[in-house]
Amino acid sequence: MTPPPPDQLPQKPRLVVAITGATGAIYGVRLLTLLRRLGSVETHLLVSSAGWLTLRHELGMEKSEVQALADVTHSVREVGATIASGSFATAGMVVAPCSMKTLASIAHGLSDNLIARAADVTLKERRRLVLMVRETPFNLAHLRNMTAVTEMGGVIFPPLPAFYNRPESLEAMVDDTVGRVLDMFGVGPALSHSWAGLGKDSEA
Repeated sequence: MTPPPPDQLPQKPRLVVAITGATGAIYGVRLLTLLRRLGSVETHLLVSSAGWLTLRHELGMEKSEVQALADVTHSVREVGATIASGSFATAGMVVAPCSMKTLASIAHGLSDNLIARAADVTLKERRRLVLMVRETPFNLAHLRNMTAVTEMGGVIFPPLPAFYNRPESLEAMVDDTVGRVLDMFGVGPALSHSWAGLGKDSEA
């Protein structure tokens, strides 16, 4: 296979970001916001129909506001999109938040929309796939689907707050979680707090 000419190579890493209908749309929005601020990553956005409803309900955001945070927006029905092919190089994909429906579709390789197809491409190309799953409590189907994705090389990343960092606001809690996710891709400077330990005073 002939490699593409230098002028067709990506100038900066690409990251696919999907927002689904689970609660926690703020995670996807803050992830896009931080990446926009970094300016060193090309973002490709996907939002499910339920994701748009959640964005409007939880954050009061319209489509145009969310799309403005990404470099490229794809329709979930756009099966011929660039990100549907493994030949389109990316650093990986984050689903933030990830509904149990999307988790199941990815776990079973259904590729029934562009979110599931892009995730399937990410797994088959051995790129990093991070699913910020949101549901509680989990039933057995949820747990088995998470196990299946993990066995395929994906990362299950429930957005659990790190109270040991003593966050002073909800935004700080969200940003610390999003920073940890982005650190997994190595696409910029470390964004999450690095644990320095409790010191000798913590010894029993």
